[in-house]
Amino acid sequence: MTQPDLTAHIDRGLRDLADLVAIPSVSAQGRHLPDAAQAVQTLLEAEGFTVRQYPGQVAPILLAEAGEGPFTLLIYNHYDVQPEDPAELWDTPPFTLTERDGRLYGRGASDDKGELVSRLAGLRALKEQRGGRLPLKVKWLIEGEEEVGSPSLEAFIAEHAAELKADGVWWEFGSITPEGRPVLYAGLKGIICVELRCRVAASDLHSSNGAVVDNPLWRLAAAVASLRGPDGTVLIPGFHDDVRPPSQADLNAIAALPGTGEALRGTYDVTRTLGDGSEYHTRLNLKPVVNVNGFHGGYEGQGSKTVLPASGMVKLDFRLVPDQHPDRIVELLRAHLDTQGFSDIEIIELESHQHPARSDLNHPFVKTAVQVARDVHGHDPILNPSSGGSGPMHPFMQHVGAPVIALGIGNVGGRVHAPNENILRRDFENGVRYAAALLAALAEG
Repeated sequence: MTQPDLTAHIDRGLRDLADLVAIPSVSAQGRHLPDAAQAVQTLLEAEGFTVRQYPGQVAPILLAEAGEGPFTLLIYNHYDVQPEDPAELWDTPPFTLTERDGRLYGRGASDDKGELVSRLAGLRALKEQRGGRLPLKVKWLIEGEEEVGSPSLEAFIAEHAAELKADGVWWEFGSITPEGRPVLYAGLKGIICVELRCRVAASDLHSSNGAVVDNPLWRLAAAVASLRGPDGTVLIPGFHDDVRPPSQADLNAIAALPGTGEALRGTYDVTRTLGDGSEYHTRLNLKPVVNVNGFHGGYEGQGSKTVLPASGMVKLDFRLVPDQHPDRIVELLRAHLDTQGFSDIEIIELESHQHPARSDLNHPFVKTAVQVARDVHGHDPILNPSSGGSGPMHPFMQHVGAPVIALGIGNVGGRVHAPNENILRRDFENGVRYAAALLAALAEG
């Protein structure tokens, strides 16, 4: 496929990205969020968008609209970023976009300012190709709270559902493989984060009392062990009852996914994965899971201290699939612990729950997104029915009433949330091309 020359728009997009990266809009610390919101609003208004700002719990929410045509696309992005800590591990200043060896480094270069700016540059290019006219309606929802769990987003979407109605939703992330294959996701898992807490005394005891006092860490270890089988299957009664069976399109997509756990094992020196081949991808895409995030209690310093801790705590997360309901899962967890003799273990729910979401792979919008990715990148896309991760996708599908597809410019070495976050320059360039081509294809129906 012959690609139009978008060099000028790519260069301008990179300047825009440098300007946004320079704003340390760290939502976890409340830093410069209004500044970033205003900078994004200025960029959108320069392209003819009508932009409204709404207050969020942490940061302003932007809702923008431009263009006219037979298709309405809603784009979702965020302008907040993770803290730069530990700053000393960055090779270059975290809030200065720096190009080195084909990569662009800076906090937010990938997540999510690079995604936002590449899409805007592609839209700008399409407008130029069409004589200054945007041949479809584009709505853009941009928040500044994603990195702290999007606490305002679901209520905002429900309240503004009529204004957000669209024919398709373009999600805020995605990636490109080292071989240049675009990776698309049509869903996200839901998530619940909880703490299990156990206390047996007012203060730590001498460890000799372990002969007569039930150690809270033993109780927590036994409780956690009761949640999962050796193969990773969640053992809570009723946990799987509401799981939606995968469609034939989902199963076909799983069967077509390349590779196994080898890439994961090679990148992170993982010694063992649960499943291989198609089972590996089935687990990542379609199966719910419980994870232990951390185990705390007693003496954790250097050397030995013979104590029986007064209390302990374990952090868990549950990754859910359609149609599991987070509140129901917490109820089932409580019932299971009680039945197993752990009624003394307290459940503390952390952050807000997120529901699972998955789009129909046969929907015309999804098929168009896949075909345009094939045309622009020159490689067969890798289409996942769901990401193994989680995010606030469900409110879009519930209230906007449209399928959601994720495709972006991340890369396997992008170090998102870590020092030296980066994107490949070639991926940014192709991201601009993809945005222009996708918008054009949707406008043509």
